Amino acid sequence: MIVAVGGGKGGVGKSTLALNLAHELDGVVVDGDLAAADLPRGGGPDLHDVLADRTDPLEAVDRRGPVRLLPCGRTLAGARAADLSAFPRIVRRLEREFGRVVIDCPAGLARDVGRQLASAHAAVLVTTPTEPALTDAMRTRQVALDLETPVAAVALNRTSGAVPDGIAERIERTVSAPVRTLEERSAVADAQRRGRPVAAVAPDCPAVEPLRALARRLERCTTHDPDRSDAHDRSPAVLD
Repeated sequence: MIVAVGGGKGGVGKSTLALNLAHELDGVVVDGDLAAADLPRGGGPDLHDVLADRTDPLEAVDRRGPVRLLPCGRTLAGARAADLSAFPRIVRRLEREFGRVVIDCPAGLARDVGRQLASAHAAVLVTTPTEPALTDAMRTRQVALDLETPVAAVALNRTSGAVPDGIAERIERTVSAPVRTLEERSAVADAQRRGRPVAAVAPDCPAVEPLRALARRLERCTTHDPDRSDAHDRSPAVLD
C-alpha cells in the first residue's frame, strides 16, 4: 500500500498527518518535498541522494523513535541533482520491503506533486476549515482524479470545537470520501516539534482516535494487486 498525503496549501498539517499515519500503519514515511522538507532530518543519506542514484533507498531509511523515515535533504544543489522520474521505482522498492508507504507531498500543484500522487494507490487530502485551504484541497483532488489516484479520505485539521456551517458534510458530498476531524491540541503541536507521533508522546490525546480511524480507512480501501505496476507509472503530464 502506498498512500500520498497532500492538500495543496502549505501549513495545513500534511507532514504531521503523514508521520502519524506511517506510525499507525507501521510503515515508512517518505518526505517528498524536494525543496522544502518538513519532516525530521536523518543522520545519513536522504531522498536527494537516492534520487541522484548515490545510495540505495533502503540504506537511506532512518528510524526516528517509533517511525521509519526516508528523510529529504535541505540543499538546492541536492534538489537540482534529484531525478524525480525515479520516484515511483523508489516507493515501490520501499513497499516491497516495508509493506506500507506514506508519502508527504509538497505544497502547491507543481510537477513533483503530480509525480507523487501518481505513485500512490490512494490519497488523503489535508485541509483546515478555511476557504483558501479548502480551495487548494479541491484543486489537489482534481489532480488526483486526473491521475486516477482515488481520494480515500479527507482530514479536516486544526479545528476548534464544532466545525461551522456543515463544512465536513459538504466536503464529503463533494469528494465522496469520509472526513475525519482533528481538533487543534497542544499535545499534537508538542509531538510535531519533537518529530514524534502523537500516540507515542500523548497516547490519551483525543487526536489519536481520528488518526487511527484514518489508518483503518486506508487499510480497507487500498486492497490491490502488489504485482501490478501500471498504477505507479502514470505520467504527471497533466501538470505541465
